[in-house]
Amino acid sequence: MLEEGQRIFLITGIMASGKSTVAQLLSERFDKSVHLRGDVFRRMIINNRKEVQPNAGKDELEQLRLRYRLAAQAADTYVQAGFTVIVQDVVIGPMLNDFISFIQNRPLHVVVLCPNTTVVTERESARSKKGYGAWTVTGLDNVLRNETPPIGLWLDSSEWTAEQTVTEILKRSQEAALQETAD
Repeated sequence: MLEEGQRIFLITGIMASGKSTVAQLLSERFDKSVHLRGDVFRRMIINNRKEVQPNAGKDELEQLRLRYRLAAQAADTYVQAGFTVIVQDVVIGPMLNDFISFIQNRPLHVVVLCPNTTVVTERESARSKKGYGAWTVTGLDNVLRNETPPIGLWLDSSEWTAEQTVTEILKRSQEAALQETAD
């Protein structure tokens, strides 16, 4: 178990890129840790939930920002209580900068899982939960690769197991670290 002090990791990528599994395994490597699933804040909205679709409007994007703010506040609260926090969510496109600005504590380690679309399509078809509605794997991957700022550590985990991915994250965590606090 690692005890290197409290920090926050954001594990992001498109749906079926391995975020949940990697975040869980990473959180298990620390003595005092939290695996914070950002999507839980979306699911808490019972009435008038706005799902983010391609060409989302203002209301959908505002709910997405709300979800990110809530996840960031929870992460900051847990880290202030002495936990290492692993936040897992789909945070891609220009909204990555928004999410980073919502986190007040540093270091914040941003890890972007970016396996190729063939691997993601295979993973999506093999899992029981289905994340892609109006989105396609290629469409969401395009947002990831062409609209997401090149921040943090980007890992093509296509050929790695989840355990190998976690090992790589820990080995290269300094590449993922953002030191400055948001203003």
